[in-house]
Amino acid sequence: MPFEEVVRRPVYQQVAAQLRAAILDGDLQPGNVLPSERELGERFGVGRTSVREALRALQAQGLVVASGPTAPLRVTAPEALSAGPVGESFDALMRLGLVPLGDLIELRRALEGAALAAAASRDPAPDLTDAETALAAMEAAAGDVDAFEVADVAFHLALVDASGNSALRLVMLAVRSSVSGHLRSALHRLEDPPAELDRLRAEHAGILAAVREHRADDAERLVRDHVRDLYLRTAAVAPDDVTQGAPDRATTAVLAADGASA
Repeated sequence: MPFEEVVRRPVYQQVAAQLRAAILDGDLQPGNVLPSERELGERFGVGRTSVREALRALQAQGLVVASGPTAPLRVTAPEALSAGPVGESFDALMRLGLVPLGDLIELRRALEGAALAAAASRDPAPDLTDAETALAAMEAAAGDVDAFEVADVAFHLALVDASGNSALRLVMLAVRSSVSGHLRSALHRLEDPPAELDRLRAEHAGILAAVREHRADDAERLVRDHVRDLYLRTAAVAPDDVTQGAPDRATTAVLAADGASA
């Protein structure tokens, strides 16, 4: 019988492992406040230093978060977990030049296209109230790029939600958060942002109509074209702070060719 070598782990890692398991198993729910360091120390029979190190490890993993320096730690909501550490990882890889921005755009197009096709095909039809509310907020935003971007995020996530696939939503959150800064900064740098926002509102309205009318192929095509075309229109004004992840000529050419063959 083969045996594995016994590995002695530091106490804080053992505490962190048990707390992580409690979170992932659902014993500690999103939003739940964790017990104090003193209480955790008593429960585990360890010192507060070990508890503190365990909590730092969980924070580094994005599993727990505090709203302020003196606020208690809470279990992170799934949305924040996806858009936080995972999105930050995408962002870091993009800035290091290991994952081009264009690759993330392509990933977003694939994910969102599949999600909207699924939403348009559902029977009974999904509730699209949140997407309609977000579209109305875009109209109210007029030429305000920041307000528009908030409504834009809500719109796209609402339609991905309508697919009924929670995994798609979480991955979309991470991808969307990693590229949103680039797109928002680029929109601010356009010569005529209000005209671009008008164009985007019209595209969003067409996408929503396709989902509402159960035109799955159109919904997928429209959202893929929408994301690609926005990327290409803003490529020339990529913000300086994401230069490492800015569109390269080869990627831009591939997306343009994709548009020509669509």
